[in-house]
This record gives sequence, structure tokens and C-alpha cells, in this order.
Amino acid sequence: MSEMITADLVDLDLSADTKEAAARALAERMVARGRVTDLEGFLADVAAREAQMPTGLDGGIGIPHCRSSHVTEPTLAFGRSAAGIDFGAPDGPADLIFLIAAPAGADDAHLTILSSLARQLMNAEFTGALRSAGDAATAAALIRGDETPAEAAARSESAQVSADTSGTSEDSAAASGAASPGAAAGTTAPAASAAPDAAAPAGEERPFRIVAVTSCPTGIAHTYMAAESLENAGREAGVEVVVETQGSAGFTRLDPAVIAAADGVIFAHDVPVRDKDRFAGKPTVDVGVKAGINRPGELIGEVREKAARGEVTSAAASGGTPVERAGDSGEGYGTRLRKWLMSGVSYMVPFVAAGGLLIALGFAIGGYKINKAPSVMDHFVWSQGDSWAALLFQIGVVSFGFLVPVLAGYIAYGMADRPGLVPGFVGGSIALTINAGFLGGLVAGLLAGGVVMAIQRVGIPPALRGIMPVVVIPLISSAVVGFLMFVVVGKPIASAQKGMTDWLSGLSGTNAVLLGALLGLMMCFDLGGPVNKVAYAFATSGIAVSDPSDSAMKIMAAVMAAGMVPPLGMALATTVRGRLFTRAERENGKAAWVLGASFISEGAIPFAAADPLRVIPASMVGGALTGALSMAFGATLRAPHGGIFVVPLIGNPFLYLIAIAAGTCVTTALVVALKTLRKPAPGATAGAGGEGAGEGAQAASAGRKQPVAA
Repeated sequence: MSEMITADLVDLDLSADTKEAAARALAERMVARGRVTDLEGFLADVAAREAQMPTGLDGGIGIPHCRSSHVTEPTLAFGRSAAGIDFGAPDGPADLIFLIAAPAGADDAHLTILSSLARQLMNAEFTGALRSAGDAATAAALIRGDETPAEAAARSESAQVSADTSGTSEDSAAASGAASPGAAAGTTAPAASAAPDAAAPAGEERPFRIVAVTSCPTGIAHTYMAAESLENAGREAGVEVVVETQGSAGFTRLDPAVIAAADGVIFAHDVPVRDKDRFAGKPTVDVGVKAGINRPGELIGEVREKAARGEVTSAAASGGTPVERAGDSGEGYGTRLRKWLMSGVSYMVPFVAAGGLLIALGFAIGGYKINKAPSVMDHFVWSQGDSWAALLFQIGVVSFGFLVPVLAGYIAYGMADRPGLVPGFVGGSIALTINAGFLGGLVAGLLAGGVVMAIQRVGIPPALRGIMPVVVIPLISSAVVGFLMFVVVGKPIASAQKGMTDWLSGLSGTNAVLLGALLGLMMCFDLGGPVNKVAYAFATSGIAVSDPSDSAMKIMAAVMAAGMVPPLGMALATTVRGRLFTRAERENGKAAWVLGASFISEGAIPFAAADPLRVIPASMVGGALTGALSMAFGATLRAPHGGIFVVPLIGNPFLYLIAIAAGTCVTTALVVALKTLRKPAPGATAGAGGEGAGEGAQAASAGRKQPVAA
């Protein structure tokens, strides 16, 4: 620590009035000491960290910090502001500002020292001494730990007396101590030591026990400050709090015996908690790391209330299910339902791709009668192509057999986290057994997730909490979902699945062409988003059998062809009318050729994000045309993915490529026309339209170049 902060890294009269200016003033001191090699680069890293979460804390503290490749060694700079600087703390400006700079590869020893400082900031005596420090050397020694707060206060008082300003300085120091939260908190220490006896409920043989985990994005400051705050609040409330800090210096897992003996859990984190399953089956409070710093007493009280009610939250899901953790708070039921379904589809797609391509390769090598081949367990000849074709086909069939269970299992997972997996997979397997197919998997997943969520809301005696996620929830939820699928909803869903399959098999002529156009529109509407995934899942569910119908293979072909159009259209547009696009877009256009040819619709997202009102409609028109032509040409496809690389597996491949080319040309023509016709942005300058420019700048750039583009 002796090399981490020195007197010339301390500014007791920091005159900056904004957090950016404060960071710059302190960083300049680091540059002067050779601790930072690039001032602007380092400040950009500080600003990026600040954008993730404000670094102001209650009690007048600001801790801007970051890891940066421009830092040569771990460094601290300290500034004290008389006017205060707004760092986003709820209680107002900060007068104590610590700029913490860590190298990108800081070693554990230095990070441990930084974590110790973060904990010290929760010490009222420490912050009070910093507020009254009379010179930079005293403040630096205090931060290094070379002096105790009492010694620093004595040295400051001596310096003030020798300067013949003792009366004014002492009054000022007393006012600072009274105004700071440190002074008030410091007087409560005796009460805190007596609190356990007073706070413990009568008849309780031991204190209430809490285990906690704290973590933050950088893992340098907030992680350890939250831990210290929770531990201090626990002592005041007579509660045993043991904290696992998951910071940048790594973390030491809590003893399993300590976790088992705990009565409740607090997660104060802004990054995922590692090994969260260890805390399953206990009352849990899950909040952001700043809540652990600013209101630890409330969190402890909330855990105790949940324990008193017997309210158990699965630790894996206590911060919300996987879908909720990925979304925004306050989302409506419809939005969550869509995300639950997409959770299942996203996990299903790799099985579709692997199984479908293996089946398609089996047919390509061994012909369409390969599905009649005997099991390779009984007959496999290394030198025969048919044996290898049968092997590929049979592996693909096994992979396809997981589609519906995986779909159902991960829909339930999106709703209820890991406890939903068992009933979800069981329900999906039953859907296969009763021929309820893809629709049965959707329903089974929703049922499984709903049943598990209902069970988790039931108050459970403490003695049963440990076995809930391992025994009770899987047992009850699987039984309930199995009953519902076999006895209640299975037959209607199987009938609906059969009806849909028969309808698809009977499509021909105009109806087939219209369906192709609709699927093409859906594939190009959101470029890999939910609507795109619905169309894709609809197509893949039709071929997810060993012997799909001709209509199902036509639908798959139309969907893949339409999904290739948007990136190919944008790639062609940047080639034929490059002046309408920024340099960054022209570079993206080169990559879009490969992405489009590989059936990765997301290759058009950079263009759609910059100019959605022109790119998306143009893509939809081209995709609809391609889907309709593919259906009209009777192109078929057994593989669910692959783009042009599976053309040998396509029925009528020449006409199929014509359909893709036609849609690509239409998309290119429309997007070029729409971009050419737009008006220049008001006040556009000659520098607009460069790399990284926004939509307005791009519009101005294109507008200026209309005569050339035309």
C-alpha cells in the first residue's frame, strides 16, 4: 500500500464541480507520477465504468474506479471537495472522492489492498478523520494504514495549533464530524455491542444467521463496501452475518456447514452470483449491490420476515427466472410469455440444426430409402457408404428425438429456473408418447413452469427446505404435469397437432404460395427476433420426424430462403451504391455476404438498427417474394440450416437459387431507392456519415450524394 498512494496523489482542495472534472484532476496526478500512460484513454475507461452504475455512495463518498490497460500499477488518488460533487448518490453530493485505478491484469495482492480500503470507507471514524485531515501527508498515511484515525486526528490538531488557527480549525473539524454520517454512527458502537441481547427474540437459543454474497461489475469497491455494510448492520441487529465477496481478487466459498446452518440468504450483486445453487431452499433476498451498501438493515429485516412466514425462494431463481433476469422489470404477462416460449425455442434450435443436417446428409449419401436401413448396432460395414449414411441418419433421428422434451424443459426453465427442468422434460417426453408433437411440448413446458412456480409460493417448514429443490418439487411437479398431459389436455392437443399436419399436407397452388409469402414476411420482420423464431420453429417442427411430408419440406425451404435475403440484399446494396452507406456499413456489407449465404438473418441487423424505416420494409418485400417463389417452384429441404452449403440437399435447387436471387435484387432495389429519395438532414456537415455516425448523419450523407447515386 505504501506505493499505492502518496502525498502528491492527494488534493485536499479539489475545486472540480463535476464528476468528470474531478476524475480528470485526480487522473492528472496519476499521469504526473507515471501511474497512467494515456490520460484520455484512462478517463474513457472511468466513464465507461461510471455508465454501468453511478459510483456515489451515501455518506458523501464518491469512488470512481476502473480496470484499464493504461494503468501501470494499482494506484489511489484522493480528493476532498468543500462544495461537494454529484456522483449520483441518493443523499446528495460527495465530499470525499477516491479515484481507484487498477491495471487490466492487477494481481490478487493489490486487489486485496483495494478491497480493504473499500471496507474502511464504511468505517465512520475513518471517513471522519479524512474530513478533518489538515495536510496531504496525513491523509495519505491514513489511507495507507500507516496511521490510525486517532493518530491522524492528533497530528492534524497539532499542525493546526502550530499554524495559529486552532480555534477556527477545531470548530470546523467538529462541525465536519457532526455533519458526517461517520460521527453519528461512531456513537452507536456501544449500543451495537449490546444489541444482540436486546434484538434476539425471547427463547431463541442462538442468533438469527444470514449468509450473503456481494459482487459488482468491476469487483474492486462496491463488492467489499456492501460486505462491510451488511456485517456492521448485522452486529447492530444482533444477527450473525457471514459474507462471501465475489470480487476481482477471486473468492473463497463459504463453508457448506455455514450455509446449511443459515436461516436466510442475501444476494447483493450486479453480476451473476457464482455457484448460486449452494444456497437453495432458504428464504432469500436478492437486490443490487448498492442496496447492500445503503440499506443493509432493511435487507436483514426482510430476510427475517420471510423466514418467519416460512417463505422459501429457490436460490437459483431468487433474483428472478432466467427470462426475468434478462428482461426489464415491470414487463407485462404477454411479453414474459413470449420470452418463455423463445427460451425453449433457443435451446431447441441446436438440436434441430445438428439432427436435421445429419438426417439430410444421410439421405444425400444413401438415398431416400436410408430410413428403412437396419440399426447400425446390428449391421455396419466400415467400407460401405450405405452403412455410413445409415449411421448419420440414425444419429440425426436420435437428436431430433430431443426436440420436444428440450423445448418443454427450457420453457419451464425460463419460467421457474432449474426446478422447472425435470417436470418440463417429463411433460415434453409425454407429448412425444401421445403424439402431441410440437404443440404438446409448448403446453407441457407452460404447465411445468406454472406448477413449479405455484409450489414455490407455498410456505414450507424449515426442516423441509433442504430437500425441496432435490426431492419435493421434482416429485410433485412431475406427477401433476404427467397427470395433466396424459388425462386432461393430451388428447385435444394431439388432435390439434394431427389437424394442423393434415392441413399442411393438403396445401397446394395459391394457398401454398400465400403461406410462403407470409413466412417470408415473418422471417424478415425482426431479423432473428421473436417473430423470425416463430416462423423458423414452425418450419423445423414439420421436418422433425424421420419421414416428413412433402409440404413440410417445402415450408422449410421457403423459410430458409427468405431468411437469407436481408443480409444478401444489404451486401449487394453496399456494393452497387456504396455512397449511400457509411464506411462502417460498407465494411459490414462485406461480412453480410457470408452471413446471408450461411442463413444468418442477423447479418442485416447493423443496417436495420441504423435505418429501420427503409431497411426492414425492403427486406420484408424481398423475403415475401422469395418465400412465395420457393413454394411455387416446389423446392424442398430436409435440412433446417446451412444456407447455400446444403444446396445439394434441396429439391429443385436451380429454381430455389433463382427465388433467393430475385428476393435479394428486390430488397436491394428498394433499399437503394428509399435511401436515394430521403432528404438531407438539417444542418448536415461535410463530416457526417463517417464511421460510427448515427441515423441522422447517415441520412445527411446520403442526401448530399443523391446526384451521384442517381
